[in-house]
Amino acid sequence: MRVLLVEDEPSAARVLAKGLREHGYAVDVSGDGIDAGYKTSINEYDLVILDVMLPRKDGFQLCNELRTTGSDMPILMLTARDAVEDRITGLDSGADDYLTKPFDYRELLARIRVLLRRRPTRHVDSMVIDDLRINVVSRSVTRAGASVQLTAKEYALLEYLARRAGELVTRAEISEHVWDERFDPFSNLIEVYVQRLRRKIDAGRPNRLIHTRRGEGYILGVESGDPAHD
Repeated sequence: MRVLLVEDEPSAARVLAKGLREHGYAVDVSGDGIDAGYKTSINEYDLVILDVMLPRKDGFQLCNELRTTGSDMPILMLTARDAVEDRITGLDSGADDYLTKPFDYRELLARIRVLLRRRPTRHVDSMVIDDLRINVVSRSVTRAGASVQLTAKEYALLEYLARRAGELVTRAEISEHVWDERFDPFSNLIEVYVQRLRRKIDAGRPNRLIHTRRGEGYILGVESGDPAHD
């Protein structure tokens, strides 16, 4: 899942971004409201974490503008302003949730999971593809009942493929949702991670679940028998 973190305090932004990446989220960081608005116009985000006190354009105004243009991205306001009036203003401007600083990092992660599950295509707590089971809440994976140990980025890639199970997922879509703006489009990183998943998910199994369609992308699902797959 790709997140836009809008926070103008550099040290806080670094700490939050590092923690989110360690939990498998792709994170872009913006330090002001105008830059954040531009990034949302050129990228597709699964969630926005939005501070209120921002230079050039505050979080309330940016949130309202995003909703006015029809954006349905989940927005979590994260701010030191804890007055009831501020929370009401944030929610009225279109925020889905409001968390005040200081906060417990575990609560932030829990609120992010809740907001992502509320979206129409992301409401499930677990996904099952053949004998592969993915628990979205605990971020755990089993194949035929046996635990599969994945890194945070491997899990993020698998979850994204699972949410699109049976569909062709292009390399561009993967880079858009699983990696962030630092991703090098000319690298072979996606291919490397797909191969890692294959070794952990499919190795030694008679029924492979991760398939490549050459020149197009990847499909997670039961083998179709289509010779265009490998």
